[in-house]
Amino acid sequence: MTAPCTIDDLEHADIRHAIQVADRIWWVGHYQEKDTFQCHVYLIEQGNQSVLLDPGSVLTFRHTLRKIEEIIPFSQIRYFICHHQDPDITGALPLIDQIVGRDDAVLITHWRTQMLIKHYGLRMPFWLVEEHAWKLPLEDRTLEFVFTPYAHFPGAICTFDPVSRVLFSSDIFGGLTPEFSLVAQGEAYFEAMRPFHEHYMPSRDILGYALQAIERCPIRIIAPQHGSIIPEKLVSFMINKLKTLDCGLYLIAYGDTDIRRLSQLNQTLRDITHTMLIYRDFHDIADSLLAITQRILPATSLEFYARLDEQKVLHLSPESRYRGINTETPAVVARILDLDHKQWSELHVTGATEFMLASDSDDALALMLPLFSPAQGTAHAVAIIHLAEPVTSSDELRQVIEQMSVPLQVAVEREVIYRQLDMERQRIYERSIRDPLTGLFTRIYMQEVVQRLCDIQDRNPGNRVAVLMLDIDHFKSVNDTYGHNQGDVVLRRVAAEILSSIRGSDIPMRLGGEEFAIFVVGDAVAQATVFAERLRTQVTAIRFEAPMTGRMITVSIGIAIRQPQETLLDLVQRADTALYEAKNGGRNRVCMTAETVVQLQPA
Repeated sequence: MTAPCTIDDLEHADIRHAIQVADRIWWVGHYQEKDTFQCHVYLIEQGNQSVLLDPGSVLTFRHTLRKIEEIIPFSQIRYFICHHQDPDITGALPLIDQIVGRDDAVLITHWRTQMLIKHYGLRMPFWLVEEHAWKLPLEDRTLEFVFTPYAHFPGAICTFDPVSRVLFSSDIFGGLTPEFSLVAQGEAYFEAMRPFHEHYMPSRDILGYALQAIERCPIRIIAPQHGSIIPEKLVSFMINKLKTLDCGLYLIAYGDTDIRRLSQLNQTLRDITHTMLIYRDFHDIADSLLAITQRILPATSLEFYARLDEQKVLHLSPESRYRGINTETPAVVARILDLDHKQWSELHVTGATEFMLASDSDDALALMLPLFSPAQGTAHAVAIIHLAEPVTSSDELRQVIEQMSVPLQVAVEREVIYRQLDMERQRIYERSIRDPLTGLFTRIYMQEVVQRLCDIQDRNPGNRVAVLMLDIDHFKSVNDTYGHNQGDVVLRRVAAEILSSIRGSDIPMRLGGEEFAIFVVGDAVAQATVFAERLRTQVTAIRFEAPMTGRMITVSIGIAIRQPQETLLDLVQRADTALYEAKNGGRNRVCMTAETVVQLQPA
């Protein structure tokens, strides 16, 4: 027969016959109808030193034997390579052992595989790869064996032919193919590989170790035991894609053995984790989480309530674009928050222990999902998944929701931490700009904010700025007579009068000791003297309890109106000069710098 000699022709080859994969390398497997787990057998033609790789099972061996005989007499095969011990590649060994007529035929494998295959009771001796430097010299080439432990078996190996650059990869690169295709037609073949590897390989680390060993070989063609042969143009792509898989799929199974459904769930969980890694803004995180959730639920929106303190929760919802609003805890959420796992499981709700349907019937249009803090073991947040159509509580839904809860918990907990850090930064900032005794702003705030007001006036002279400097008269005598605690009472009472007198746009501050300042802007500048006189009068009306009963407190006030391009320092110094004049003039009075008097309206 004439067989195609290039990989591009294999798809059109007649699979009822042996098919040439590369120079002196043949596919001699058999297609079994309605079997997504197709098994391949390969022959390396080397005269009477020929090699059969993964001989196959009892179900397919008669077809394999016929195809071998199309190329060479079966008696020319000396070496039978078994990459692992599973019956899909070793089941035919007892049949082979009966028909092999040569004494030098050997079974090539790893010692760990030998420990199981020996139970077939074969006459054929073993040839162990680790005892022969992991190489097999042949007529025109030397095969190299690649150790890929735990992928999927402790003694798993692959075989590489450096002449044809074909890798016989055993289970690695295998796929579950609903429709048989001897050659992978494009990158979409990876989706056939995904569920196979996710459930068949124990972990990403194990698969990664095997791929790292394989990559040392200059591969042109990958000939796996299952699925489709991978041509050179797809080799690098498939290797790199396999590196991204999270394996050990049955670790999330909880009794579910549908690997395609588990693979979809696994992909969902991985995408959720990826979302949290690449996005910082919770709005982006929530949008991505919604899109991912919609793969498995008819979700329309997501919202979250997360514990901030005993009274408040952080509400993250699409209505606020997930900016986060501190609010009171809704009753339905309060019912869930702070429960531990045991209390939650004992709560009599409709549905499963992993979630609660938002009404008392199975056709509820929302799911309530508690998010447990790993540190405290209690529900610190609640996710609400709004639905477009009713869902019914089921084992499958419980499994999906349970698996989603951990990444959702991490996402919300991270956002709460960010918000708490923001609030703490705000509290620190507030402490730095507000005097803790009086609640007025400090000099730090004056330098930051008032300077901006001065800059605005320089751009638009109509936005005038003035400053009132206040000093409590004879304050030292208060401390000396009544003590510093009573002096603090006086400071707080004067500050309270200032706060009750100012407009929302005025900026009150304590400059230090008993000295205060009020910056006024805009139209209020014209009424600065009126404001100052009113404030002075209010201070004199303050009445104190014992031991200061009957003691009157007064203030002296100096006013300066900023001139265009005047520095903040110069403005404050002029106001301080006016204050000094008020003190020297007898105290309990208002003075202003002389050059500004003409700008003021009469009191």
